[in-house]
Amino acid sequence: MPIAMILGGIALLAVLGLGTSFRVLREYERAIVFRFGRARQKALGPGLVLMLPFGIDRANVVDTRTKVIQIPPQEVITRDNISIAVDAVVYVEISSPMDAILRVEQYLPATLQLAATTLRSIIGRMELDEVLAKRAEINTEIEEILESRVEQWGVNITAVEIKDISLPAEMKRAMARQAEAERERRAKIIMSEGELQAAQRLAEAARLMADDPAALQLRLYQTMVEVAAQPNMTIVLPVPIELLAGGNAASSAARAAMSAAASAAGAQAGKPPAQLASATSAQLPAASPAQLATALPLLSPVAAATGAQATTEALQAILSEPKPRG
Repeated sequence: MPIAMILGGIALLAVLGLGTSFRVLREYERAIVFRFGRARQKALGPGLVLMLPFGIDRANVVDTRTKVIQIPPQEVITRDNISIAVDAVVYVEISSPMDAILRVEQYLPATLQLAATTLRSIIGRMELDEVLAKRAEINTEIEEILESRVEQWGVNITAVEIKDISLPAEMKRAMARQAEAERERRAKIIMSEGELQAAQRLAEAARLMADDPAALQLRLYQTMVEVAAQPNMTIVLPVPIELLAGGNAASSAARAAMSAAASAAGAQAGKPPAQLASATSAQLPAASPAQLATALPLLSPVAAATGAQATTEALQAILSEPKPRG
């Protein structure tokens, strides 16, 4: 009877030992087995793994999937003495489960602390404008530094990304004013360049119109058509000053010709030419150049046959005649 009990106990222990000796590891899991405190040469898994029971073999299971380490916001003072808060994420995977267990106590917290320290160190060496403009370069530099430090732990850094850069409210307002001023500067430069190009085109058009006066007149008519298309508009026609200057010259020439005709007529009547010319000029009414040009051919026969007084009276009669209506 005691022998049977002993054999039953041994069988029960054997069953329990076999039950605890087998362990199933998933595809992404590896087991570092310690036998009597000494690590075995190779990590076990995946699949069914056989270990010695009763605490002889003890296993530490390592997950080899990529893990995300969240770096909390870090208060950093940049090189130009501006306080900002920067947070980032680090993506890591286990390349060597043996080193991850044997060379560092806890590889995830150690990687997190090293990443936060590296982030603060790199940001502190840069100015704010560089931090905002060179985020990709910062990510690459942090990744290279971390890769060189954690490689001995069997950890591989796959990516480092800065999530957010928090600025003080005063700095945000200052940057908004700076951006607005920059946009206004660009707008003024573009406007001035447009005005310069327009002035060059206008100068070229003026040279072309100067070579052909008819083009200027056609341009005037086109402008009048465009203005007349709008209702309730007052159209002002510009008159070139050359026309007025030419009219004054024609009027003076007509008056000089009439005075010469009167002087010639007075000379035939025996009166001094200067006196007759002065009397004729004083008695002429104010007349337009067109009226004087019309009256001059009609005056020549009268001036030849009569004196200065008759010549002036004839001129007045011609100028006072009503114009026929077309």
